[in-house]
Amino acid sequence: MSRTELGQLGEFGLIDRLTQQLSFTHPHTTFGIGDDAAVLQNGSDKQTLVSTDMLVEGIHFDLSYVPLQHLGYKAVAVNVSDIAAMNGTPKHITISLALSNRFSVEAVEALYAGISAACQAYNVDLVGGDTTSSRSGLVISVTVLGEAPADKISYRKGAKPNDILCVTGDLGAAYLGLQIFEREKRVFLEDPEMQPQLEGKEYILGRQLRPEARTNIIYEMADLGLVPTAMIDISDGLASELLHLCRHSQLGAVLFADKIPLHQQTLEVAESLNLPALTAALYGGEDYELLFTVAQADFAKIEKHDFITPIGYMTDQHSQAILRSDEGDIDLQAQGWNHFGS
Repeated sequence: MSRTELGQLGEFGLIDRLTQQLSFTHPHTTFGIGDDAAVLQNGSDKQTLVSTDMLVEGIHFDLSYVPLQHLGYKAVAVNVSDIAAMNGTPKHITISLALSNRFSVEAVEALYAGISAACQAYNVDLVGGDTTSSRSGLVISVTVLGEAPADKISYRKGAKPNDILCVTGDLGAAYLGLQIFEREKRVFLEDPEMQPQLEGKEYILGRQLRPEARTNIIYEMADLGLVPTAMIDISDGLASELLHLCRHSQLGAVLFADKIPLHQQTLEVAESLNLPALTAALYGGEDYELLFTVAQADFAKIEKHDFITPIGYMTDQHSQAILRSDEGDIDLQAQGWNHFGS
């Protein structure tokens, strides 16, 4: 029997392969695998949204520079972001932990202090979970439940040609924050007497350690009477997420390089690292901003919004995403985070 390596398929290829034979048996299952959250009918005027994510030590975080309290906060925020990406409101979470014996009670309390702070910030209740032992490292699994009216849910598949492509906040900072932490870790391992050089980098470091889910934008769009035609959160890089929107909506996109929002500190640190800031924005990931499309008729509702930037538009060129700049057009590739890549 031939052997297929996980890296040959990648995360999403593996998911497609494992789920291609699955079918629904319950009529209340509205939408399953393939978006930021599953959608379930619950007998009320709103649908239930469900999403699960794991953070694994050595893969998603490094405790040599990530404080446990920040990690707890981030574990909740990145899951709440999935509900926001469906245009929903988070309500409840469960958290499961796998812990090795190197963690003390006080360490776990610090982790839960961050979890509690995030629950308060996003107005969600922690209602359950599980705790077990681990032979090595820490694993955090979070399931978040939210809700949204059926006609207000934004899927990845709803964009139309000429819809305007928008993004919240700014991009690339989290990836650069990670590069700084990794650089300082290498310096420390070579010389433990060296003091970390972190001054003037507070913004990008904070974006890596303690990202914020854009639930505020969801509430504001509701007030404006705006429902994005398609939406996704940016966890794996702008290019990768844009290609998801294109694939699910069976469309293409044009992305304007000079419209991608970059924080001043992102530009400064990228230059100091000899790394193009645009590359960090396109392929870095972990920004947890929202990438979404709106109909042209709705553009006036967000045109002057302080935290929403129009960055391109959708086309009828199936799955072809183009980066347009003064130097010409480039076909975008999904080169962001790949869980099973080499």
